[in-house]
Amino acid sequence: MHAAVKVLVGLILIIIGLGFFVDEVTGVISKYPGIPAIKWLTNFVVVLTGVIPVLLILIGLFVVWLELDELKTEKELKKEEESEKKEEGE
Repeated sequence: MHAAVKVLVGLILIIIGLGFFVDEVTGVISKYPGIPAIKWLTNFVVVLTGVIPVLLILIGLFVVWLELDELKTEKELKKEEESEKKEEGE
């Protein structure tokens, strides 16, 4: 698919998404018969508030993992440097 087509599809999706949020405030789309009134913005906030704690836990785990790996690497480097000093001293 050409890049311009992808940009166009992305813009259309953005407009549709924003339309759903605007519909909750204005109620334009839900006035038509057969189209249910869905609280898009309220549902988004509920999902967001449910996802934030999970993201914080995952980010915290990632930071701890990175720092433990860095400490392990520093420890290995110190051992290497000590072994090189001992070899040079002999």
